Amino acid sequence: MISNCQRTFVACAFGLQRYKLFMIYLHLLSFFFIFVLIRNIYVFVQERPIIMYDKQHGLYVAHCSKGELKLNGRMANRHGLIAGATGTGKTVTLQVMAETFCQAGVPCFMADMKGDLSGISQAGKMNGFIEKRIPEFFPADSSASGTGQSFSNMSFQSCPVRFFDVYGEQGHPMRTTVSQMGPQLLSRLLDLNETQSGVLNVVFRVADERGLLILDLKDLRSMLDEVSRHAKDYSTKYGNVSSASVGAIQRALLQMENQGADKFFGEPAFDIHDLLTTVPADSPEGKKGVMNVLAADKLMLQPKLYSTFLLWLLSELYTTLPEVGDQDLPKLVFFFDEAHMLFDGTSKALLDKIEQVVRLIRSKGVGIYFITQSPTDIPENILGQLGNRVQHALRAYTPKDQKAVRAAADTFRANPDFKTDEAIMNLETGEALVSFLDEKGAPAMVERAKILFPLSQIGAITEGQRLDLIKQSDLYGKYDKAVDRVSAYEQLQQLEQQSAEVSDPRSTQPSKADSNQNTPTTSNVAKSRKPGLLSKVLKAVLTALTSTLAAILGTWVSDQVSGRKTKSRKSAKERAVKNATSAATRTITRELTRDILGNLKL
Repeated sequence: MISNCQRTFVACAFGLQRYKLFMIYLHLLSFFFIFVLIRNIYVFVQERPIIMYDKQHGLYVAHCSKGELKLNGRMANRHGLIAGATGTGKTVTLQVMAETFCQAGVPCFMADMKGDLSGISQAGKMNGFIEKRIPEFFPADSSASGTGQSFSNMSFQSCPVRFFDVYGEQGHPMRTTVSQMGPQLLSRLLDLNETQSGVLNVVFRVADERGLLILDLKDLRSMLDEVSRHAKDYSTKYGNVSSASVGAIQRALLQMENQGADKFFGEPAFDIHDLLTTVPADSPEGKKGVMNVLAADKLMLQPKLYSTFLLWLLSELYTTLPEVGDQDLPKLVFFFDEAHMLFDGTSKALLDKIEQVVRLIRSKGVGIYFITQSPTDIPENILGQLGNRVQHALRAYTPKDQKAVRAAADTFRANPDFKTDEAIMNLETGEALVSFLDEKGAPAMVERAKILFPLSQIGAITEGQRLDLIKQSDLYGKYDKAVDRVSAYEQLQQLEQQSAEVSDPRSTQPSKADSNQNTPTTSNVAKSRKPGLLSKVLKAVLTALTSTLAAILGTWVSDQVSGRKTKSRKSAKERAVKNATSAATRTITRELTRDILGNLKL
């Protein structure tokens, strides 16, 4: 309030007209501040992020006529399936579910087959696609303005991301050693028969006993060659080791090398605990799960290597992580896009191994979610383990397609409000049939629902953005440079070289710098051999002369005692010279022969 004295002062100072202008200015300024305050409150309300997870209700994924559809956190490790024809929204559904787990503080691993999932590292933007989807989720808010424009300032957000790549081109390399994979898993991977698997077990046993490390494929090849060359020695102890079996294994390794497996095997080996990372964040759990994205656009062209990677990673998790059972949230969630690539052309033995791991790994707190076009792409024994399901549209143009639709419909708990098989063929993009496990582990009734739109970017990021994120990662430099330490390949080469030196000392060729000290030259050899040979010749001559003189002396004494005179054709001097010459000749001949034949005793 302005006092009367102040009014009088203003009137006196500025005059009545100027006073009125001043008051108008004050009112306008007040209105401006009130407008700014109201606008900020409005923007704050409109920029609220969508809460995709809360402890009471679970993980928000979709919306149906009955309300929100949420995945029970305690059932998230019971695995799941996202299926649907090309272009129906499977990848976006995967991205939404990954964001939901991220907000819940659960790290995820995603095999990105087309590069689209890299967009989860960037905050999204309002576009026509999202504007059309907003009324589906917020009908009350959108009706106020008639359109979805009231949410144009809605808050988008990214997820913390790490990029990986088996080839080390689009992310941090992921490697393991041949020893870590083991003979059993490697045999199943190479599709070896029982006899060939036995030979591979012999190779690993021999390497173990001799302390030879098998880290990469060149080490394994060297060990196979070593066992093959000494097959007779090992056959008596471990059983028959045939060259045919060794050759079959070598050919299988060659096929894997052609698929780029030489980059997958080696050191430094990937630490599985690096997948279980969270970062502090303003979220319901006070943290966000890190999204581990595997660049698989090139890897998908090599199904054998892709199978190798998947099976090793799951097996490593199963053997490393402790038993935890059903927790409020899983410790890690796996998403495998284009899952049919994993099973095409895969041996029965490998399928059995995958089924075993999928069935048992949930007790380690790990959930696996397969993404594929049709549920029939997944083997039945594995499909039966997938409790949480999102089914997008399927097209039925052929009798085979119609059979696939009926098979997909039969996997859901029926809803009396609609026919499941008909609904599958009439679903729109972004629409799906959803059935999650309830708190008791039973599948809920299938609902026709709209999948929530992602808050991160839809689509691939640029190479520059990817490179920046790789360099900013706390794993940068840990796996990027391969290490080739001394292992079986180098150890066996050294043993062969030592064996060659023992069998033929002259075969060694030291460097010129050491030639004067370590390598005897031709003249040095002659000098070193001449004193030894001369001494032996002199010794032989002296021995011959002594024997000759003793014989002559013995004959003379005998003649003196008996009174006879022994006649000899040669004089004592001639006999001594002849015997000495013969002894010298024999000694020289023997020594030269020994040298030629490698110091063999005659």
